[in-house]
Amino acid sequence: MLNPQIETFITVADEGSFSKASDKMYLSKVSVMKQIDSLESRIGIKLFDRTNHGAVLTPAGRSFYQDVLKLRKNAENAIAHAKSIAGKDKNIIRVGTSVLRSCKPLMDLWAKADSGEFSFRIEIIPFNDSPSELNKVFDSLGKDIDMIVGGIGTEKQMLGHLFFPLKTFKCCIAVSRKHPLSSKKALTWADLSGENMLLVKRGSTPVLDAMRTEIETKHPDIHLIDMQNPYDVTVFNECERMGYVMETLDVWAEVHPSLVTLPMDWSYEIPCGIMYSSKASAAVQAFVEVIKKHISAE
Repeated sequence: MLNPQIETFITVADEGSFSKASDKMYLSKVSVMKQIDSLESRIGIKLFDRTNHGAVLTPAGRSFYQDVLKLRKNAENAIAHAKSIAGKDKNIIRVGTSVLRSCKPLMDLWAKADSGEFSFRIEIIPFNDSPSELNKVFDSLGKDIDMIVGGIGTEKQMLGHLFFPLKTFKCCIAVSRKHPLSSKKALTWADLSGENMLLVKRGSTPVLDAMRTEIETKHPDIHLIDMQNPYDVTVFNECERMGYVMETLDVWAEVHPSLVTLPMDWSYEIPCGIMYSSKASAAVQAFVEVIKKHISAE
């Protein structure tokens, strides 16, 4: 996809030698050197220092190398995206994953459901849990990412999307390892009396709205601190730094090494499932149907 001289440059940089690059590319050493000379002349930058031990990138060459690797990756992604749109890779299922919205529950299910008879090919696409990035992910469902796994989103996020539950995660309480409550095996409402508790603002999910209502009406001695955005790693950092208690999920117990996740004396659980576009491709719909049939058969 990139200019052949750029590809030759990358190979020489990777191999650290014109000779090794020529062997790998099945070209003569002279041909490889001429391509690099031509490239350096065209862009007006010396990319390599030629030594008795091989070809060593100059500082400018190192910078150029990092940038062209990004260009090559972007080119590969552009081709993959175009093929997907053109329908040439009809059975690719692009599953997003992040620290807090891991695709592992779905992949574990798929490992059980797929006996080798299906032609789906899974591509894992990482994303960031920050609020802005998460909104972009919801906007890109059915375009750049086919599905993600997690708790159901807000009404705005779920507009035009479908949700199929896979399992439920238990709501727990996270505290710093330095917090007095960290030594307990489990917590009760009485333990939380007088504590500052991080909880997502009302309207994020019915389960946590019900939790908030119970706290406000029955346990007003717990001081609620609103999280303005969905969970991301910065919230876990704030919990540890400020000494707050925080509503969390059992599946996130290992997210932050300085926090302890404790079961709480309540019955709140969050459904976890697949989120995908209501206009998903035939392949994605077929994939979801396989998962549904496997769950119903268990």
